Amino acid sequence: MAHSGEQAILSVLALIPAGNVVSYGQLADLAGLPGRARLAGTVLRTADTQALPWHRVVSSSGEISLPAGSEAAQEQRQRLLAEGVVFRGKRVNMKQHQWRPDLGALLMLLEH
Repeated sequence: MAHSGEQAILSVLALIPAGNVVSYGQLADLAGLPGRARLAGTVLRTADTQALPWHRVVSSSGEISLPAGSEAAQEQRQRLLAEGVVFRGKRVNMKQHQWRPDLGALLMLLEH
């Protein structure tokens, strides 16, 4: 069973809409774990996230954090492109695609 911090991260991850991305730090912040970007990365690396939109999490600069040229990095880029996410070189256009949820609505969704 996941710890409460892990579960909060996975719960927020499940809510990120197609065509949007978050950074690891933003994912942690939205999960109520400010400053825990590394924890978000660890959860994504170790939890079973195949049924979740793991590909919608990128670095704060908009880059894919997986090793360049790896199969996983290529899969992440292809999934994002299929959702209409625009890249500028190797970076997601964060101004256009960063998820900015209404925090009140997010809290209500996470409570249920």
